Amino acid sequence: MPVYNYVGMTDRGKQTSGIVDAENEKAARAKLRKMNIYPINLKIAGSKGGGRKFSLTTEIDLKGLIQRVKTQDIATMTRQFATLLSSGIPLVDALVALEAQTENVKLQAAIADIKQKVTEGSKLSDAMRDHKKIFNDIYVNMVNAGENSGALDIVLERLAEFFEKQANLKRRVVGAMIYPIIMALVGVAIVIVLMIVVIPQMREILSSFGVELPLPTKIMIAISNTLSSIWILPILLLIAAGAFAFKRYINTEKGRLWYDSTLLKLPVFGDLFRMVAISRFARTLMTLLGSGVPLLNAMDIVRNIVGNVIIEKSLQETRDAVKEGGSIADPLKKSGQMPPMVIHMIATGEKTGQLEKMLESIANAYDSQVDAVVSSLMSVLEPVMLIIMGGIIFSVVISVMLPIAKFMGEAGNM
Repeated sequence: MPVYNYVGMTDRGKQTSGIVDAENEKAARAKLRKMNIYPINLKIAGSKGGGRKFSLTTEIDLKGLIQRVKTQDIATMTRQFATLLSSGIPLVDALVALEAQTENVKLQAAIADIKQKVTEGSKLSDAMRDHKKIFNDIYVNMVNAGENSGALDIVLERLAEFFEKQANLKRRVVGAMIYPIIMALVGVAIVIVLMIVVIPQMREILSSFGVELPLPTKIMIAISNTLSSIWILPILLLIAAGAFAFKRYINTEKGRLWYDSTLLKLPVFGDLFRMVAISRFARTLMTLLGSGVPLLNAMDIVRNIVGNVIIEKSLQETRDAVKEGGSIADPLKKSGQMPPMVIHMIATGEKTGQLEKMLESIANAYDSQVDAVVSSLMSVLEPVMLIIMGGIIFSVVISVMLPIAKFMGEAGNM
């Protein structure tokens, strides 16, 4: 059954847009009228629709093309889905309600397609597997396990909690990285303006004093002359080319190995990256096992989501050892990529049959450690960056004031 994108007006005169599925355009219009929506524009989803001039409809379609499905969007949709199913609403009716509630255009289109396939007899997990860019292996495997066990609503609750925690963790780490980057860019911009605009203007005034310029002033003028003589555009192009070449290199196997290894060795940030990877490993494995996903399948999924090939390699070795009948803790210990506390808790969980509980404790502990490290970084980086920027501005002021003071002193002795 085709899926149509529509733009229309409600019976209250408010413009609205969305997706509706129907056998043909006439049926789609009739379905919209039953929803008290009067279509202004209606077309099959994905069609180019030739020859239309730029209009509000074009802007809405463009929004659908560039809009991303964020982790938080998935988390919100999943919690709504779980609530609908736990309330006793049938699966297809729940999907219909989800389609109507979802604001993200791409996610809404995916739900409409999934609803159609489920209506035609497909399993929910199979229908979701066709939208891998939105529903990853973790999601699909857990939904499949929930369907097989008859506890889909409970599995969706766990998925919602998992994605909410992942979104929060990502937000905290990205927040810690963005602040120093922004401060550094502001500092560089200030230095460039001072050196290219302010110092050249002051240079003429200082030269007119007829006094020997102090060493700090000479250094500042020399730096200004060097920056002023450099063409900015070639430098920017060179930086862009270097960034492109670096990205290409780290996308190779050798480059990615070097890059991920270097990240883990960085002072402070290396520990932070390792904590995030461990938290992601523990929480994902705990969520998958708790939802009934077999251990080997769970290890395959976890291996691909830690985000670091060094740790990924250790998890692959662990997965191979488990396949041969070994434990999880021993190969992780041999790899040297997991702290002793993590190894000890996993070993205890395997012996006592409480592996999921231990993994949850590990994830919670490392989430707390990430919070503590991020808070410490923010409290240290802010004054450090301010001191650096203040030091640069102070140096410029001193380099300008020293010759003025020297001139005033010589003038007073005359």
